[in-house]
Amino acid sequence: MLLKYYKGSFVFTALCLAIAAWLGFQSTGTLPGTLGILWIVLVLGVLEVSLSFDNAVVNATVLRDMDDKWRHRFLTWGILIAVFGMRIVFPLAIVALAAHLGPVEAVKLAAGDPVRYEQIITSAHVGISGFGGSFLAMVGLGFFLDEDKDEHWIGAIERPLAALRKIAGLATGIVLLALYVIAQSIPAADAMTFITSGIFGLLTYIAVHAIGVVLEGDGDAVTGAAARSGLAAFLYLEVLDASFSFDGVIGAFALSNNLFIIALGLGIGAMFVRSMTIMLVDHGTLAQYRYLEHGAFYAIVALAAIMLLSVRFHIPETITGLIGATLIGLSFWASVRSNRKHPDAGAHEAGAIHGSGTSIGG
Repeated sequence: MLLKYYKGSFVFTALCLAIAAWLGFQSTGTLPGTLGILWIVLVLGVLEVSLSFDNAVVNATVLRDMDDKWRHRFLTWGILIAVFGMRIVFPLAIVALAAHLGPVEAVKLAAGDPVRYEQIITSAHVGISGFGGSFLAMVGLGFFLDEDKDEHWIGAIERPLAALRKIAGLATGIVLLALYVIAQSIPAADAMTFITSGIFGLLTYIAVHAIGVVLEGDGDAVTGAAARSGLAAFLYLEVLDASFSFDGVIGAFALSNNLFIIALGLGIGAMFVRSMTIMLVDHGTLAQYRYLEHGAFYAIVALAAIMLLSVRFHIPETITGLIGATLIGLSFWASVRSNRKHPDAGAHEAGAIHGSGTSIGG
């Protein structure tokens, strides 16, 4: 039953592995070398899934209220943007801007001098962390400060935040303060880059929010049900996907400095995350397990904090993945326990989702 959601991902994986095998043999000329590259691609795929499970849950919270047309576009156009845009074009664009190269020269550098290419990508870490960290922090805080949020998982944290949610601009103030404090602990040149990129991350969040308000004309935030029906939600999901991808793209260089090998491995992971998203929506999992969404947003806040702090401290990607997986696992277990205590409530909510006739496959 569940296998049907992953058929496309398995086909895509087989295609990527075939390409990886060809690249491996072309570059090494040996069977062990080819197998080594295939292993790296598989590990990168697993790494991407482990880092992005919370992304799948958050995507599902948006997609469950999105109309079929835009839902289909996210699952078709969106995967092209996620695999081709974020895993290939985005790293090349960073190299082109940082090294003042044209697109063709950036591709030649990636193919001909992967060591230099890795150095340039790594040197852009401060700006990437500031942008991605601030955007994800706004997404996570936006959930906990949402005026419509009336259910709490960890009450000791969420109730005080709920009491403060009427304070205008609170989330923005928290993120700006975090940017300022962290910037004081790094060199001046990096601090300016970090704060500037962080501000652009905030502006991007506000811009997507503004697009949702303008397009819908009813004052709902982009994460509201109305805005999820069109272009604003699509843009929101793509920027969110991009922010989740930053740490995976940078962390992948610990295993390989070959752009194309990295793109194949992370692309496999991105496909499985999409499949997971579809399954979560079709099965009404978020309604059935009431705290799963909370766990995903806690993981987002944790990822945002890790990205921001990574400009000062080295934090292995393994730690990032374990924190996210632990938070989601705990929220799942808390949901199971809650459902055992209140079985009628969980069944009613899940049934409401299934009974709505909403399908992500259209």
